[in-house]
Amino acid sequence: MNFTEGFESVSVNQVCKHYGNLKALDNVSLKVEAGEFMSVLGPSGSGKTTLLSILGGFIRVSSGNILFGERDVTLMPPHKREIGVVFQNYALFPHMTVGENVAFPLRARGESATKSRDRVKQALATVELGGYEDRSIAALSGGQRQRVALARAIVFEPKLILMDEPLSALDKQLRETMQIELRALHKRLGATMIYVTHDQREALTMSDRVAIMRGGQLVQVDTPRRLHDHPSDDFVASFIGESTLIPLQRSSNNGLTLGTTPLRTTRQIPPSGDLFLALQSEKLLLDNDSAGPEWNRLRGRVADIVFQGESLKVFVDLDGGPTVSLRQPSHHEGNLNLPPIGSPMLMRLHPEDTIVVPRAIA
Repeated sequence: MNFTEGFESVSVNQVCKHYGNLKALDNVSLKVEAGEFMSVLGPSGSGKTTLLSILGGFIRVSSGNILFGERDVTLMPPHKREIGVVFQNYALFPHMTVGENVAFPLRARGESATKSRDRVKQALATVELGGYEDRSIAALSGGQRQRVALARAIVFEPKLILMDEPLSALDKQLRETMQIELRALHKRLGATMIYVTHDQREALTMSDRVAIMRGGQLVQVDTPRRLHDHPSDDFVASFIGESTLIPLQRSSNNGLTLGTTPLRTTRQIPPSGDLFLALQSEKLLLDNDSAGPEWNRLRGRVADIVFQGESLKVFVDLDGGPTVSLRQPSHHEGNLNLPPIGSPMLMRLHPEDTIVVPRAIA
């Protein structure tokens, strides 16, 4: 299938959605570039599904407007927006065959039977279900049903595809496989995709950029790597990756300390307000040089070691602080210098990995 003609950009401009006194969306503005894969990520109640429903035309805004390219679609009904939608529960018709399900949007648009047959065949081939036209929906696995829902969403070659947590019902292994397949599908199609999820690993895996929502507002929009390495505040830092947030103190020379330990960081330090160290488990290193410098050194005692397949997760009770974790390879060579449970342990952070974030604005 070919989406190279007429990619659709999306502009969300100061959109609000109120239900009485509840602000489901509070002055949200977002620009999604044509051909971009944008994930909208946030906890339950953050407003991400409301935003997707407004983009699909299923909910009306209280104020603000929505543009697809140069078209103002704010008041346009769903069937006139020419968008593909993949729902969380797939919304397939159980009494129809696979081919009939995929052809449904074409029939609704008055396509001829011959043209519909060709398009259905092409759409199913795109999602690697060639030859499945006559199969029953009941005979399909969860992953195959998800592919049928995708084929139905792309069969009429929409310029924009919306997805509402379409992988949440799949088991972990299949979900991870489908994440890679969706990323590859986007590269083949080139269509603009907006994907809602509460799973941060899913968003980081698939997206060009990720928009993080909290309390009906956007708090940070950035690339997956920037979000992980440069979170804007303690909420984003706690939501992305495996981070432990530890309060910091400002020293008299405009530096920072963690307890009595001086910290060095290459990051810009906010001039005022509460600060936290976002301690990411994969960036905390074993320190076997007891005579080394004290800056960025953390002392603690091994509380537990958990085997997680390719890695070990080591829990360490910091001296005078919380329990933190770090990851080590699970193969033999990676464990040679790992102290046993109950033993003292020295750890260190590289200044480039010392992430300092302010407290989120309430």
